[in-house]
Amino acid sequence: MANHHILDSQGVDISHQDSWHVLTTETLPDGIASVDLTLLELLQRQEKPDVLVPLADLLDASGSLGVGLVKEVYELIIQHSSHTGLWVTADTDTDALIALSELLLKQMLIVIHVPKFADGRNFSFAQTLRQIGYQGEIRVTGDFGRDQIAYLLRVGVDSFVLSEHDMQSISDIRQAFNALASSYDGRVAAALPMFAGA
Repeated sequence: MANHHILDSQGVDISHQDSWHVLTTETLPDGIASVDLTLLELLQRQEKPDVLVPLADLLDASGSLGVGLVKEVYELIIQHSSHTGLWVTADTDTDALIALSELLLKQMLIVIHVPKFADGRNFSFAQTLRQIGYQGEIRVTGDFGRDQIAYLLRVGVDSFVLSEHDMQSISDIRQAFNALASSYDGRVAAALPMFAGA
């Protein structure tokens, strides 16, 4: 992921601090983590890295957490990892997150990959994760717009993966993080909920 940068919620580049590895799969999109490794490489390592696993590979056909070999492999990954996280694709059904809340709440990092710019389900994903009580880091990567950053912050996203191309206009990036600096009544907009109950 050398051609990507990870920015925190203030727009600060934290790429050099990132310790996450991602398990290599056929469906691994670019920009999920700085380093990828195979399951065999993970099992042979002396140290225990922070490892991201694709959520889709842990689920059975009904969308439930797999059993048998899948469960055993996941438990093996946990044993050989310092911390675990998941990456999900934003075109997955949001209701699946609620059914998997027990699994999700145990993760240190959840990366939401946005496959298509026009797909706004990344907002629903982040908001749903916070509503079920997820306290870990939520990171967005993929084909999202810089103009969406301020809104993604408001639904609970903590960090963003941007390409080298997106980083060429650093002043535009910094503005994206401050686009909703205040609301019409003078309060800090970033601290306000995106949707308030009646």
